[in-house]
Amino acid sequence: MSETPATEEGASGAEAAIDPAIFSQLLPFDPFDPAFHADPYAVYRKIREQGPVTRTPLGLVVVPGHAEVSAVLRDNRFGWGDGATVAEHFSQAPDGTTVRPFIFMDPPDHTRIRGLVSQAFAARRIDALRTRAGELVDELIEKARAEAGDGPVDLIDAVAHPLPAILLGELLGVPAEQHERFRQLSNDIAHGLDPSIFLTPEEVTRRDSARAELNAYFGTLADERRAAPTGDLISELVAAEDTDGKLSGHELVVTLTLLLSAGFALTVNLVGNGMYALLRNPEQAAWLRAHPEEVPAAVEEMLRYDPPGQMISRVALEDAEVAGVPIAAGEQVMLMIGAASRDPEVYEDPDALLLSRPAGRNLGFGLGVHFCVGAPIARLAAQAAVAKLTALDLELATDEPPRAPYIITRGLKELPVRVAPAG
Repeated sequence: MSETPATEEGASGAEAAIDPAIFSQLLPFDPFDPAFHADPYAVYRKIREQGPVTRTPLGLVVVPGHAEVSAVLRDNRFGWGDGATVAEHFSQAPDGTTVRPFIFMDPPDHTRIRGLVSQAFAARRIDALRTRAGELVDELIEKARAEAGDGPVDLIDAVAHPLPAILLGELLGVPAEQHERFRQLSNDIAHGLDPSIFLTPEEVTRRDSARAELNAYFGTLADERRAAPTGDLISELVAAEDTDGKLSGHELVVTLTLLLSAGFALTVNLVGNGMYALLRNPEQAAWLRAHPEEVPAAVEEMLRYDPPGQMISRVALEDAEVAGVPIAAGEQVMLMIGAASRDPEVYEDPDALLLSRPAGRNLGFGLGVHFCVGAPIARLAAQAAVAKLTALDLELATDEPPRAPYIITRGLKELPVRVAPAG
């Protein structure tokens, strides 16, 4: 995203300190238009039809096509760089040095830390959580139905939020009594993934306060694991501090905080968007009930159809080109994952949810060296939720559940459904 003066306006509607018209010069869409948040894909289609590369009046390079987005994500001439919107996620170590989370690093530092963190999401760990994820969804549904009585159940609050918080908490070694607070803090940080210019001052404050609290909490857990390792993820990463200086103490804390909050946001919205799409397409839900073995492939189609991560920012680290268009070093590039995911050059009938669609070339978790390291656990959680929820007799309790007004991530504030009595 382009570096623009801070504003008091967020996509959620506080009074702007600068003219909102500036945003129409920066972006190829109106980030404050409720119609855009309700259905951005019609807007994306028009942007895609303008060509493989578009420059906005304020110089942002917009890339909406699947082939071009894929190429940039694989091209090491593009990365995060050091712009102000990335620097929002940096923090100060106790010795005064600046630390950036590895998900906002470029190689070689990104490679160094990613290799360590990737071990946490190895197949053995994820497979060990698979049974637990299904049991947890059953528990969450049962609890929500008991509390709701004859009223609607909000699938976001009842399942989509607590499921990844508990799974990630257990993976890390966060005590069960802290899971609810862990969920609240992860949610506040996740809501702050948009650049600050698109957030209200209150959202920025909540994000920064939650980040500081989680950093402090993870610092305490890391101290405890140094004294008494338990075999959880934090214990493994603490051990990496002593391996050729691969991971400093503050790098560990910052990595955990941003990695887990970003993973939380993607998982929550993958579950929410996916279930909303199913409920809006009952014939697809019926097909999935008849083919429960296709749940993993169905989740991939949900990820394509309405991806929780809509855009990825990159900076040209050197002179490069996209689709033959020169991109100068330092120019910012917005890769439109949501637009690429409905590219008719790649997907037949791209605006339709087709759970039987052959899987392939899904950009929902990114691509290349920055491919989402938490994708395995996000997929696990979504598969568990979709399998259990699809087996129930659910009906939307409102035709248009409210959307969260963010542009980097896409999700619902709530998803109220009516659940038919068992039997």
